[in-house]
Amino acid sequence: MATISVPFSLHTDAAHIYSTSAPEDQQKISETVSSVIVNFSFMGSNRVPNSTLYEQDFFAWTQATAALLRAGTWHDIDVHTLAEEIESMGKSERRALRSHLQVLIMHLLKWHYQPSERSGSWRSSIRNARLEIRDILEESPSLGRQVPDLFAKRYPRARADALDETGLPDAILPQTCQWTVEQVLDDNFWTQATF
Repeated sequence: MATISVPFSLHTDAAHIYSTSAPEDQQKISETVSSVIVNFSFMGSNRVPNSTLYEQDFFAWTQATAALLRAGTWHDIDVHTLAEEIESMGKSERRALRSHLQVLIMHLLKWHYQPSERSGSWRSSIRNARLEIRDILEESPSLGRQVPDLFAKRYPRARADALDETGLPDAILPQTCQWTVEQVLDDNFWTQATF
């Protein structure tokens, strides 16, 4: 196994992780930390606090924080901000799931209740929404428990969007969803429609 020289000192735990990493991972670690040190002056009197960097350049903050975590320099990390960002990432996944459910329901409503207007675009939107939902649930399986609740809450919005886009009378679309979550997420479910 080739050894890559490290242009900086590492915390004991980080040094162990680094030394047991594959060469390509060692190279990435070395490049990331070196870049942080060079570009953002973390050494000496010009040191930029992690919290200040967050306010100045979010991307740089993400890279610097990751490098600090890998190096085991916990005291240099703005823990409060890091915790908020991690929490925000989870909320972002939930929002994305909600949004894709709404789009999926809306297009299924349009597909079912306005068959004369069916298009490849609607079919593509249905397929893409299902794929995005599946990807989110594969990456974050715990969100699966929230799907029924999100589905119920998003139906009225999807219904309103479908009414806006189709111009159908309000009485045409049911006030409550007539399909199960399982049906809506099933790739073979097209509300009794054929291609």
